Amino acid sequence: MTDDKRRGVLFDVDGTLVDTTYLHTVSWWEALRQADHRVPMARIHRSIGMGSDKLLDHLLGAERDRDADGRLRDAHDALYGEYWERLTPLPGARELLRACAERGLRVVLATSAAEHEVTALRAALDVDDVIDSVTSSADAQESKPAPDILVAALEQSGLAAERVVFVGDSVWDVAAAGKLDIPCIGLTCGGTSRAELAGAGAVAVYDDPAALLDALSDSAIASLG
Repeated sequence: MTDDKRRGVLFDVDGTLVDTTYLHTVSWWEALRQADHRVPMARIHRSIGMGSDKLLDHLLGAERDRDADGRLRDAHDALYGEYWERLTPLPGARELLRACAERGLRVVLATSAAEHEVTALRAALDVDDVIDSVTSSADAQESKPAPDILVAALEQSGLAAERVVFVGDSVWDVAAAGKLDIPCIGLTCGGTSRAELAGAGAVAVYDDPAALLDALSDSAIASLG
């Protein structure tokens, strides 16, 4: 049930609030290399933000034999897991979440990371006291660029699509938000350029959470009131 009086900000986490995009890139590159798939890192990086099923389709082709997909995901997870204790928030991430909460906005982590990864991401952010709700891959039937995870975030937080802004770092984030007519603010700290994010439909683009925080009063978030 939605609360028409409450407003909020949905945040992607990987590459938006926590500096993980290139860690995922390297982990996928090594997992694919171990299975004799030679995929350039630049292609992998541009796929980060999709769910693993769509990422593998994008990189290896939708008509491939999917029998090995589980082993590829397991290899990625094992490699990425080695970084968990060293995960670091991006500049201004904690302060941005707190500033949104201080404005009376619900702060929602709309991530499609697996539940065990979400635990590591939340530990890195260390701001559970201002987070209203958190999603995980278990909450979405289909991964980004499908909007399922945003639908789940809205349902869990009781927010309506017309009363939120989404903050993400990939074109897949922008695409998912666009399917629900949710304004999406893009951040380039995940390695996607300003031109790419704006071209995908981001209403504004900033370097990182700190830059968005500095411009908060003039941003789409301020328009939530």
